[in-house]
Amino acid sequence: MIIEFELNGRTVSREIEPGATLLTVLRDSAQFSVKLGCETGDCGACTVLLDGQPVNSCVVPAGRIQGQMITTLEGLLDDPLMLKLQRALVDCGAVQCGYCSPGMLISLFAHFTHESENLDEDSLRHALTGNLCRCTGM
Repeated sequence: MIIEFELNGRTVSREIEPGATLLTVLRDSAQFSVKLGCETGDCGACTVLLDGQPVNSCVVPAGRIQGQMITTLEGLLDDPLMLKLQRALVDCGAVQCGYCSPGMLISLFAHFTHESENLDEDSLRHALTGNLCRCTGM
């Protein structure tokens, strides 16, 4: 089956195998910030934006992305907000091995983009729910 979708602002067409996930399609499309973790939607290492909303790409069937807009960390590298978030994580020592960082950055980016008024510590903790870090135990 051939699907067409927008990936980081560019229209792409991919042939997918039955049972393929969004994660598989993205890795096959050289989006290496999207990490394979649990494959059950529990760890957040594969988090991307699907039409602006964070999703665990390991549990999204590839056929579902037909006509949709997918944004990975690669698509946000020049975004001023993403640059601030990256700097904040580094400055606070929140980057260990870096495996979970892309998913956390995507989740934080979505939160800051959609929640301009509610940015207290509790809301940030809630935004990161579902993103696990093996280095820090968070």
